[in-house]
Amino acid sequence: MSRSERIRPWAALILPPLAWYVFEVGLGSVLKVRCAPVGNGLGLGWGVTSIAVCAGAMAIAWPCARPAGDQTPPRAWLSRVALLLAAIFALAIAFQTLAVLIVPPCVG
Repeated sequence: MSRSERIRPWAALILPPLAWYVFEVGLGSVLKVRCAPVGNGLGLGWGVTSIAVCAGAMAIAWPCARPAGDQTPPRAWLSRVALLLAAIFALAIAFQTLAVLIVPPCVG
């Protein structure tokens, strides 16, 4: 098993929380400095990109989720956890992106 194959489940586990964190902090920073661009599509684009990162993490973890001859059961379990985590974070980002679309960015 190569090094990249060993790193796959861990990368899939780390990417979704990182995407959510960058979504939260980045969009919050833009809103604090200048709120108008968020309502003009930046919030939607940022959300879709973050969801795409979560989907990419799912694509990374999917081949490792089933135990095969060269995979250990903990590696397959870690990949399944990464799949679940990516789905949960994608759902959270989707709801927050929906909130960006519903609530006007420049209130107050």
